[in-house]
Amino acid sequence: MNHLRKGLIVALLHVLIVLSLGGKLLYDRVTRPRVWARTGSIDPDMPIRGRYFTLNLQVHAPELNAKSQASYAEVELAVENGQLVAHPTQKNTRLNVFTWNNPNRNGDLYALSPALPFFIPEHADMPQLKSGDELWAEVTVPRSGPPRAIQLAIKRGSQWIPLTYR
Repeated sequence: MNHLRKGLIVALLHVLIVLSLGGKLLYDRVTRPRVWARTGSIDPDMPIRGRYFTLNLQVHAPELNAKSQASYAEVELAVENGQLVAHPTQKNTRLNVFTWNNPNRNGDLYALSPALPFFIPEHADMPQLKSGDELWAEVTVPRSGPPRAIQLAIKRGSQWIPLTYR
């Protein structure tokens, strides 16, 4: 086999690997539940990393609050009644919750760790959050691992403003 043929086979294998990952993500988006979740702090523009939001998703964890006053626990995610809910687990899910840093917080609200990255185009306009605005993210909840962000929206009172990046 000559070098050109070997190179083409390796290139084809790489393309198939990338396509299989893309196919899995698309399959999850179609078959797994979606939910809107409020996000916490954002960090949109750091020269070292590029332009993306660091999304700290707010999750409800009523079982955690009822069982103890723990501020950090390993969890599994589910969508219940249109909300992102975290259930304590003994499994190694690599998903944790910690106390939501909000003085007006409800007792069952926690922040999901790790934070989710949401990449935006280099020349897109950054959304301007005003006082009282909330940033929300629509996410796909896979069987295991962290949620995957699909889109962002700003909530101003009862008005939703989906963010577009062009």
